[in-house]
Amino acid sequence: MNTLPDTLWTSLPVPAFILDPGDTIAEVNAAAETFLNASARSMRGAPFFDRVSIAAELDEAFSRVRRDHSALFINNVDVSGGDRPPVQTNIQIAPMIGMPGFMLLLMEPRQIADRLGRSHMVKSSARSAIGMAEMLAHEIKNPLAGITGAAQLLSMGLSSEDLELTDLIVTESRRIVALLEQVEQFGNLRPPDRRAINVHDLLDRARRTAILGFAPHMKIIEDYDPSLPPTHVDADQMLQVFLNLLRNATEAAGDTGGTITIRTFYDLSLRVRRKDGTGGALPLQVEITDDGPGLPPEIEGDIFEPFVSGRENGTGLGLSLVSKIVSDHDGWITVDSVPGRTVFRISLPVAPKETRE
Repeated sequence: MNTLPDTLWTSLPVPAFILDPGDTIAEVNAAAETFLNASARSMRGAPFFDRVSIAAELDEAFSRVRRDHSALFINNVDVSGGDRPPVQTNIQIAPMIGMPGFMLLLMEPRQIADRLGRSHMVKSSARSAIGMAEMLAHEIKNPLAGITGAAQLLSMGLSSEDLELTDLIVTESRRIVALLEQVEQFGNLRPPDRRAINVHDLLDRARRTAILGFAPHMKIIEDYDPSLPPTHVDADQMLQVFLNLLRNATEAAGDTGGTITIRTFYDLSLRVRRKDGTGGALPLQVEITDDGPGLPPEIEGDIFEPFVSGRENGTGLGLSLVSKIVSDHDGWITVDSVPGRTVFRISLPVAPKETRE
């Protein structure tokens, strides 16, 4: 890389990589050597994703940078390499001028003070609210049951005009109980009983339940890769994840209906590393796509946080519970939404050989 001024390249204060068209490391700077605790000589010629673990899917980002010849920024992702724990990092990717297919990738590790900023405080407040709601849920449900029963008894001797008021009491009380039951799930969710499971069996159960229950007016298309190996999950909890995503897609479509596509495929590009330093590949991919109006742009980045909802009267707990279950299974969930196409992708591990029958 003698076309680069050595002093400029060496002086960059953040880890920097030059990747060739095959995503192989062509060059690294001194900050990258320090970050990965490895020498430039040992990294040159190595596949980038063999040396760096990034908790985000970058294949599409790399393709976009090369195709559009424009820079791309990805904020707040966990990056690690070797045996070091992950560090929250902002990533910048840019094409190399005059070098077709080559890219410059810069990593800017976030400082601790930055991580404790407003976003962290909002998430902590949401978690605190969940904890408080869990403690109050049981106590609130008991008097609500009494209110509902009393309203139903009163309705027996009332006129049709007054019945509207008691019906409103019953309806709203039941809605509050349903909300509290969702909140209680966060505290009551047991550790997953993980076994080797064929993910298509779970998806078929979820599809049949949806068609017979909340989605009879929807068209559901299956696009399965039959060669997928078993995954390692709690069947009941993962079924709940798929049902929640199908229900969300159905509610997004409204009464007019729409199309939901369930797709499975194998992709080795995603590798994650957890906070304890362990991690690995998540090659089993499940995508649930709908053709609804899409998520409001202002909430897309926080859609998995508690009490964030894109629907009127939505609780904002369904997707938060989905995210918690997937995380408890060492998986990864992402969303990509534009008007007319919203894709939730769940990435799951392969079952260890010793767990397969």
